[in-house]
Amino acid sequence: MSELPPSTGSIRRRLTLQLMSGAAILATMLFFVVLNVARDLAESSQDNILFASATSILESAAVQGDEVVVDIPYGALSMLGNVSDDRVFYRVMAGPMLLTGYDNLPEIVRGRAEPSGFLTASYGGEDIRMVEVSRRLSLNGQAVDVAVAVAQTRNGQAETVAQMTRVALFSGAGFFLVAAVMAVLTAQSSIRPLNRLAGSVSRRGPKDMRPVAGPVPSEMVPLVTSLNRFMARLKTSLSRSEDFIAEAAHRVRTPLATVRTQAEVVLRRVDRDENRQSLREMIRAIDESSRAAGQLLDHAMVTFRTDHLEREHINLADLAEELVARLTPVAELKELQLVTKLDAGCEIYGDAILIQNAVRNILDNAIKYSQTDREILLEVLKGGERSILRVTDQAGGFPDALTTKLTERFARGVNSEGTVGSGLGLTIAKEVVEAHGGQLLLQNTDRGDGACVTLSFP
Repeated sequence: MSELPPSTGSIRRRLTLQLMSGAAILATMLFFVVLNVARDLAESSQDNILFASATSILESAAVQGDEVVVDIPYGALSMLGNVSDDRVFYRVMAGPMLLTGYDNLPEIVRGRAEPSGFLTASYGGEDIRMVEVSRRLSLNGQAVDVAVAVAQTRNGQAETVAQMTRVALFSGAGFFLVAAVMAVLTAQSSIRPLNRLAGSVSRRGPKDMRPVAGPVPSEMVPLVTSLNRFMARLKTSLSRSEDFIAEAAHRVRTPLATVRTQAEVVLRRVDRDENRQSLREMIRAIDESSRAAGQLLDHAMVTFRTDHLEREHINLADLAEELVARLTPVAELKELQLVTKLDAGCEIYGDAILIQNAVRNILDNAIKYSQTDREILLEVLKGGERSILRVTDQAGGFPDALTTKLTERFARGVNSEGTVGSGLGLTIAKEVVEAHGGQLLLQNTDRGDGACVTLSFP
């Protein structure tokens, strides 16, 4: 298994945290903005009513005879009582003289009051909001300033502000929750193309070098373009390597066949035993080299065709019968008997050349490793929804500890000494059956006297 690259953290988690942090900042800003607006509105509403009440009282002031009289309208103070249950205070002054009201109300002194003429002060142990308005009247030919001050406690305003604070808090929390959900969905949506690309590449076989053709966001175009270029270069490199192996195997196998023929001719003419033994060893080495070259050529062909399977309907029984007919003369040279049990109803959809190559390599191994006067059984049968092709020999079986390694390239068993081979036969068979969505299973027979190789096709 390849080593995983170092990770710098999750993009989705980072994006989610950034979006949620922004949402938290915006929710906090929303809370304070709503709270300030609520305070301003509550205070502005109270100020407007106070000013209207004071103006209404001031307009009722008039000169009658030698004095200034004030007839306080009922609505001037009742409008304050309708807004809340706060207490209301007032004071009417004509110059330095108190006409009516509370004499001990705070004075609105220039510099203490707000620019609008309002004042927030403490009176009777409670916070009050008050305003003072004035007008000038003529009394006995002299100007007299009439000042009206109206004040109201701020309990109602505080309650209104508290209520608006709760509303602002709930609004901010609701905004944050909605924004958090949107952040999670946005983060998942943003990395979905990455997950789709990773899934598309990970589902491919080890030799699938097709370019990624699906639509991707513009930000991922450079990544996909680089990936496609890399796969194109890798495909070209693999193709050149396979072509080189195939060409090398072909060029080596032909002269080896010529050398072997000449060696056999010389062997018939040599009389000395030591020379004949040397020639036999040379012929065996030539056979091994020729066998290796042939299987390298087969493996290169299998590697190429598994990427481009030429599928057709194949009757496994017919294919097995044809192979048995071809290999029977080779088996008879070792006094081996090829026995078949074929179910004519087993059909699969695949590449006939590859499957034939895989089965031929398995039969060839069975023939090579079997002693004389033995049977090799080739079965084709139905196994549920799968088609099974099984080769059983009497060659001693597989070492239990090596069954998982024998399908690796150039791996051979402990009983291979003295037997011509390259260690690619089972590798080829495994790659072929897996390219067709099947499985290769290596087992020993129940009696322990042989091996059983099973190809299972969907």
